[in-house]
This record gives sequence, C-alpha cells and structure tokens, in this order.
Amino acid sequence: MSTETVSLCCQERYVPPGLLLQWHLTEQCNLRCAHCYQDKYAGLELGFEQLLKVLDQFTDLLKSWRQDCGRRVRGHVTVTGGEPFIRRDFLDLLEVFAAKRENFSFAILTNGSFIDTVMARRLRRLGPAFVQVSIEGTNETHDRIRGPGNFDRTVAAVRSLRAERIETFISFTAHRDNFREFAEVARLAGKLRVSRLWADRLIPTGSGSSLHEQMLTPDETREFFETMLKARNQARRRWFGRTEIAMHRALQFLVAGGRPYHCTAGDSLLTVQANGDLYPCRRMPIRVGNLTETPLAELYYHSDLLRALRDRSRVVDGCQGCFYSQLCRGGLKCLSYATTGDPFKADPGCWRISKEDQRVAPEVASAKDPCTANWSKSNMLT
Repeated sequence: MSTETVSLCCQERYVPPGLLLQWHLTEQCNLRCAHCYQDKYAGLELGFEQLLKVLDQFTDLLKSWRQDCGRRVRGHVTVTGGEPFIRRDFLDLLEVFAAKRENFSFAILTNGSFIDTVMARRLRRLGPAFVQVSIEGTNETHDRIRGPGNFDRTVAAVRSLRAERIETFISFTAHRDNFREFAEVARLAGKLRVSRLWADRLIPTGSGSSLHEQMLTPDETREFFETMLKARNQARRRWFGRTEIAMHRALQFLVAGGRPYHCTAGDSLLTVQANGDLYPCRRMPIRVGNLTETPLAELYYHSDLLRALRDRSRVVDGCQGCFYSQLCRGGLKCLSYATTGDPFKADPGCWRISKEDQRVAPEVASAKDPCTANWSKSNMLT
C-alpha cells in the first residue's frame, strides 16, 4: 500500500466493518442458467501465481487497517465462477486459503455438479465457512432454469455436504415464474438440514438481460417477502435441525422488521472477475480497474464510484422524504443499475415509493449505525 493511501485511510478514519471479496475465478461453466449474470463463458483467466498476488493485495489491505489505522477488519473471501470446480488448480487455491485462515475465512459458491461424497470429504478437511448452491423452485422449475437433471444433482450435492457436517446454504433467485414456489424450497431446505436459505430478486443482466418482464412488480415483491416471512416463522417453530430463513437483503426489513439492510457494494463488498477486473458487485458490472494494473487499496480509496457508493449522506433519487432514505440507501442498487443504468436511482421493486406518507416509520427498528449493523455472516452472500 502506498504512503498516500495509508495517509488517506487514517486521515478520513474510514475503515469498513468487514471486507468480503467475491472472487470469480473463471467464466467457464457446465451450465447455462437462464438468469445467469454472465453473458460469456470463456475469457482471460489469471494464472495461479497471479491469483496469489491478488490474494496478497487483499490480505495486505486488511493488515494495513490493523497496523496503520488500529482496526482489525474481518476478512472473508467467497470463491465462485462460472463454476469454480472447473479450474484444475481450484483445490490448490483452497489449500492456500486454509493455510491462511487466521487472516480471513472463505466460502464456495457452486452449482453442485462436482460435489460427491469424495469431494465433500476433501472440502471438510479444508474447512470452508460454508458451501452455497442454488435451488430455483420445484424440480420442474429448477431444471427449466438450470438444465435437465440439475435439481437431483444439486440435492445429492447438498446431502453429501451435510453428511460431512459442512455448513451449507441454499440461495433462491425470485422472479415472476417461481417466487410463489419459495415455500416449497423452504420445506426442502428443512428436510435437507441446510444451515441457511436466503433469496434475492432477479437482476436482468448478462444472459438474463432480456428477462425484464420477469422482474417482480412492487406488489409481487411485497407478496414474496411476506411468503419468506411466513416460511421463516414456520422454520423457527422447529425444535431440531432448524434452517434459518435469512431476510437480510434489500427491502426485506420492510416486512420482516429488524434493522434496515443497505447495499454494501463498494464498501464492505468488492468483486474480482476472472481477468482481475474489480467491480463493486458482480451484479453491478461497472469496471473500476484491474488488479494486475492497480493495487486493490488504491482502487478502494481513489475510485469515484466506490467512494460514492459508501457515502452515507447521499440520498438516492426517488427516495427523498422516505424515513429510511439514509438507512436503506435506495434498496437493491444493482437492480436500479440494470433497469436505469444508474445505481443511485430508487429500487424499482419498492412499494413505498408511490405512497404519499413516506415519512412515518412502521414497526421496523432503525439502526444506530447502519454500516456496522449490516456486517455479519449474512453478508457473506452473493
């Protein structure tokens, strides 16, 4: 880290509550999911030695905050693709992560195709914080989105992971054709004894850029969150093998209560692409630089976009007058970017925007510090 960057860090006294690096190691994938954020499945990939240099930039930034700013920042790396298991050196990289576990935790996002009993046993030895797969609805709906036979392979992968007592998450991407099937996915998650089920809404970008008509309307968004809340309450009544139905994503607090969630892209979340490009978030594909050309610390502190994304005082266009404008900060910024080209527009799924009385707070507890309040294991998601 340069002297200038360190000075800036300490002068501004801004250090994130944690730093999650979502790392896309490859664009290669054995599936072609209809709503995938990727629009290509081949391209430049960093070699193994380059991967280690990127990892050094990440750990150096964490170290600088501890040594120069007096703050121990919790680091986490989530590795994904494409499909990360396609890389021949993937497990070698995980070995490096495991050897550095005192500096950061790590997790894996995968479609599950390459996980069997033997692979699950290897992963248990490496010790990821969790492994996440996706289930998109019923068997028929899931296979229509992700390909024939994938539902059964994904369920088999979850069973293998749970047999090795590996923390396992299921993610669900909600759109108009599947959002009413969430309750069925929640029941399946409970039967499989996964640790957590969470959901977010479809972002029409990449291969899914033509799916604007599949976006949930504001009323459907609210209905979906109410379905999630009902499933969460049912799961909490179970005595054993309880699966958490997590509701820590954009706008979900409006139904679930609790502290308002805000987008952490550019703040405690950054994304590295297979070629080293840095994005605020994979679902907000705005290139701010490349880590083979510019160090991570320099981009973090000098990118105008990243600085704007973590500006707590900025009120998103369309949210003026809303009680939650500086707590929620506009909802799902990647959805706003996908639909308007501007991440600083109000979430198009917010049902409060059209309401006249936006100044009255419902039964939701406000956060004293919305930045630090949102850093938890829930933020180790995609």
